Amino acid sequence: MTRPLASLQTDPVLMTVNGARLIADPSGVAMWVDEGVMLVSDLHFEKGSAYAVRGQFLPPYDTRATLTRLAGAISIYQPRRVVALGDSFHDLGADDRMDPGDADRLCELVASVEDWVWIEGNHDPKPPARFGGRAGFELDLGPLHLRHEPQAGDRPGEVAGHLHPCAKISGQGRRVRRRCFATDGARLILPAFGAFTGGLNVCDDAYAPLFRQRPHAYMLGRDRVYAVSSARLLGD
Repeated sequence: MTRPLASLQTDPVLMTVNGARLIADPSGVAMWVDEGVMLVSDLHFEKGSAYAVRGQFLPPYDTRATLTRLAGAISIYQPRRVVALGDSFHDLGADDRMDPGDADRLCELVASVEDWVWIEGNHDPKPPARFGGRAGFELDLGPLHLRHEPQAGDRPGEVAGHLHPCAKISGQGRRVRRRCFATDGARLILPAFGAFTGGLNVCDDAYAPLFRQRPHAYMLGRDRVYAVSSARLLGD
């Protein structure tokens, strides 16, 4: 059973997207408490091993770190449904490269919720079936339309990932760049959740077809989220 809003965080940061109230969590998940739905995007399991295959060696623990953070968020919010908004696996070979212990943990995590939905991404058009859950290209949930890649034009209720949004601000004599949720109240782009994922500044031209004006950013801190108006955002 999903916990009531008041018990989740001392001071939860809320985003309203096409009428739906979502908690912006510092981990990078968005929680729709009223419906018991957790949204997460761009897990990119096995990105480190994909780089290693090409001769660029990174610490091979990104999948484990990502699973640990995701399990923590699920433990806190206890969602009935988890929707992973695409690029959950870095490539089609991720399944074969995944450590058996990590694979078992992912299976257990998927089985721990009532309904787990894998939205297909550009990196993983067919998520591996052995981990459980169900797959689809898009999903409508009330006022929200969930997909991986955001579409140009007015799309009220669209919640997507793909762009790995980050925001940059200046304050107290220094500049800070962090992953963020990007929203104008009508649509939302989630930050990339994976341990080795980078980010694209929300001031980049790639966001122009999606928002009539520069979106607001909800920047991820260590243990809280910071709501930042579009006027404060800086380009790279």
